[in-house]
Amino acid sequence: MTDEVQATAIAHVNVALVKYWGKRDAELVLPWTSSLSMTLDAFWTNTTVRFCAEAGEDEVMLDGVPITGVPRRRVTGFLDLVRSRAGRTGRAVVHSVNTVPTGAGLASSSSGFAALAMAASAACGLSLDATVLSRLARRGSGSASRSIFGGFALWHAGHDDESSYAEPVPSVGFDPVMVVALVDTAHKAVNSRDAMLRTVETSPLFRPWVDSAAADLKEMRDAVARADLDTVGEVAERNALGMHATMLAARPAVRYFAPATVAVLDAVLELRRAGVSAYATMDAGPNVKILCHRADAALVAEAVDAAAGCPTMVAGVGPAARLVVEL
Repeated sequence: MTDEVQATAIAHVNVALVKYWGKRDAELVLPWTSSLSMTLDAFWTNTTVRFCAEAGEDEVMLDGVPITGVPRRRVTGFLDLVRSRAGRTGRAVVHSVNTVPTGAGLASSSSGFAALAMAASAACGLSLDATVLSRLARRGSGSASRSIFGGFALWHAGHDDESSYAEPVPSVGFDPVMVVALVDTAHKAVNSRDAMLRTVETSPLFRPWVDSAAADLKEMRDAVARADLDTVGEVAERNALGMHATMLAARPAVRYFAPATVAVLDAVLELRRAGVSAYATMDAGPNVKILCHRADAALVAEAVDAAAGCPTMVAGVGPAARLVVEL
């Protein structure tokens, strides 16, 4: 291996249709529930990692700006995992570019740490298969375990490092889209990690939601396999709203809903009453993702604009993470 080795990877955001919320083991990032997601084609992270032989601090840039504080420590801690696995030392230079707003509840960490896992491991000379990469990406961000894969992916909660990983879910002939309503792309007031911890520790609704997740997951997996959009949407919507209910019951409450969020949710209900297959899901933020048939995307976007006046983007089923450059 030369003194300087560089690799670039691209990974796409995924949105969970059956959610991950809450960790039973924070260090290993083992979740309370298994989850199932759809990778999106419209949002991704491009990350280049270069390891240098000389000693010194890691350099971490996001969208051309150095990151600091907790976000930087998350990245450098993850790089330490990769260095330890590869048996090497030395400074890393990381340059990432996001096409999705960071920290706004649009799953930027899923693409970010999946791309980082792939690029950093390649730059260290590691040749890891998709399952091992999924386990590694999980240590940076739980949802990143699913962004290693394209299409639909199931993250097994597992009980230890070995058993907690994602894998593809068969989805022949299933090609829905998500209309993403960009209610607010600013950094959210309560980050996901703090919100999860507060919910797990204080919400009386959290354990009932966990108990219901296994049934949601089975129904979702079967519906994806038979390309049943309406069942997929019904399960996704109830699972997401249930997750937000656990947060509202936390003490103090974690509330990500904005007035425009509620307006979009109401618009989705009106669309269904009019016979349009449209279903909402939300992550830890005010933005709403609306699952629908590709042919109905323009109609859904128009309804969102009329109800809330917020911009939308249409995302289809996206590809797996991929290595772009390896030198």
